[in-house]
Amino acid sequence: MVSRQFSRRDFLKMSAGGVVVASAMPTMAWASLPHAPRVLAMNNLNTGELMESCYFDGKAYVDEELKRLDRFCRDHRRNEVHPMDRRLFDQISQIQKLIGTQAEVIVISGYRSPKTNASLRNGSSGVAKKSMHMEGRAIDFRLDGVKLSTVREAALNLKAGGVGYYPNSNFVHIDTGAVRSWRG
Repeated sequence: MVSRQFSRRDFLKMSAGGVVVASAMPTMAWASLPHAPRVLAMNNLNTGELMESCYFDGKAYVDEELKRLDRFCRDHRRNEVHPMDRRLFDQISQIQKLIGTQAEVIVISGYRSPKTNASLRNGSSGVAKKSMHMEGRAIDFRLDGVKLSTVREAALNLKAGGVGYYPNSNFVHIDTGAVRSWRG
């Protein structure tokens, strides 16, 4: 895959009916776009589980699918399930639209219990003491076959929360907190 930075002009060229462009504009709400089902194909790197979920049916979020996603993104070290912020899945869907792919989402870390977070923090300076992972408001992932810098650029263009770029560990972190970015 060729490495490149995407500009607004590139998004315009890639757009089909303006949907891609509209999703790239932070001032335009996701809800204002034509309603379509949102489907994610996911692979949990730590558990080996595979999942496909239509978590939004075009009109409303599907509670049972959101519960399946919560379980899929559980703290695998302690087998603890916590509700995930559904906006994370919307962000991933928007990132895929911006890039023009339905690539499998490889999940590295979703929810982390406070005990797991403390344990990881003891072994690494890169783990936040008050990590949004402990609130189900962050996810670390990559898109299969998509250059990591392309995923990062699309996430930054959303201006929907925090974006951490971890090229040495091969993942991008997104969260539903304040808009900010960093390199790990």
